[in-house]
Amino acid sequence: MSDSAIGIFDSGLGGLTAVKELVKVLPNENIVYFGDTARVPYGNRSKKTIVKYAEQDASFLLSKGVKMIIAACGTVSSVATGLCDTLPVPFTGVVAPTANAAVRATKNGKIGVIGTSATVNSQSYKKAILSANKNIKVYQQDCPLFVSLVENSFISEEDPIVQLVVERYLEKLKSQNIDTLILGCTHFPIIAGAIHNYLGDNVTLIDSGKETALYAAEILRQKNLLNNDKAPGDCIYYVSDTVDDFKRTAQIFLGKNDIEDVYHITL
Repeated sequence: MSDSAIGIFDSGLGGLTAVKELVKVLPNENIVYFGDTARVPYGNRSKKTIVKYAEQDASFLLSKGVKMIIAACGTVSSVATGLCDTLPVPFTGVVAPTANAAVRATKNGKIGVIGTSATVNSQSYKKAILSANKNIKVYQQDCPLFVSLVENSFISEEDPIVQLVVERYLEKLKSQNIDTLILGCTHFPIIAGAIHNYLGDNVTLIDSGKETALYAAEILRQKNLLNNDKAPGDCIYYVSDTVDDFKRTAQIFLGKNDIEDVYHITL
């Protein structure tokens, strides 16, 4: 299975930040991405609905013969925690790799977590952090408008709308003197510049997409599933809504304009 693709899914486009990081870490791996753009967002759904959607997303990727599945979605990783027990291939979400990276990064033992409402309400990051170090103080804030900003191309750190929303959401976290902040939704790295500007140089931002990509690469190495082909890997994208809208917005996440292999599917 070493030449099979890595499967990545998300409720929409945020998981593309994980794709971008995975291509950097493992440039010769093939990737199949599914964005459930017809049912985005997952963050305000019930647990039952999120679990059902996650199972359907994973099932689609399995139909493509993938060798590993990554839930590049903070909401799924936080709520559909039993998914890994049902899959015949290695699986990871974003919570554990990101929480562990934050624990390693903090100097003063104060970590902030931002994500969707479902992610924050699940307490998943807090539980993972305290499991690694019970003495760390964890401060959380849901930031649902961040997703809307990114998907509507409000991403410039100079944009006063972006600045206002960042300040409104992060004011309390800043007052807690955190030195590490988990970007607990894969949309959030797109506006990391504005977040950094507001919080300052003394706060380390932990990118869930990047940490998950590094963790996935290590799992593949351990299981001897790395692709030995030296040629650059291919990325194929599937979406459950319009292809054109995905291509347009995906350029922001991937940082490139030549996104070709995008196909519409119905679950």
